[in-house]
Amino acid sequence: MTHSAHHILMLSSSRMGNEAYLTHARPMILTHLRDCRDVLFIPYAGVTLGWDDYVNKVQQALPEVRVQGIHTAADPVEAVTSASAIVVGGGNTFNLLHQLYENAVLQAIREKVAAGTPYIGWSAGSNICGQSIRTTNDMPIVEPRSFAALGFLPCQLNPHYTDYQPPNHNGETRDDRLYEFTALNPSTPVLAIREGSALLLSEQRLILKGSLSGFVFSGAQKQAIEPEQDLTEYLN
Repeated sequence: MTHSAHHILMLSSSRMGNEAYLTHARPMILTHLRDCRDVLFIPYAGVTLGWDDYVNKVQQALPEVRVQGIHTAADPVEAVTSASAIVVGGGNTFNLLHQLYENAVLQAIREKVAAGTPYIGWSAGSNICGQSIRTTNDMPIVEPRSFAALGFLPCQLNPHYTDYQPPNHNGETRDDRLYEFTALNPSTPVLAIREGSALLLSEQRLILKGSLSGFVFSGAQKQAIEPEQDLTEYLN
């Protein structure tokens, strides 16, 4: 896949620390949108949060733009093809991908973004930018037709990455889980990004944004990546 026209912002999370919803992300989002002030919002990751309420929540957090929910469109595919920008929120990644398949919009999103339409995702909305959703942190509460995702990146993503180990917790750590993936898929790296950070794919370059370091898991290796580091090698 060529990345020449891609303009994609993959935020790890909607919040950083105790900040209000999308507060840390707003400057990155508005910069990424450039002059665009109309966005198509895909709320399919919302499960306990109703989709209308989800749209309103994003609209309140981003008063500078007009937010339209894809679920209100008569034809979801047409909504994608006519969108000025596409924004995909967080929630449950399995439900998000399931709904994208059910509404037959995956390919339309791929083509629209490949043509240069800005894409912004956070959490689950970032997870689907990778090859598959096999490194999501979410429970598989519904079974999508496939784990194959948008494939903007040929690698995997792990938003909300943390290496915190709760006291007296004896289950697998996040690192353990990611090493399980790379043990079975040694040629597929996983880009793990902390809350408050993001990956930016633009002008054929992939860069880590924010103030926090992240990690690349590959095979049995874990390598730190730093803010503003060029990660373009992971596009190949």
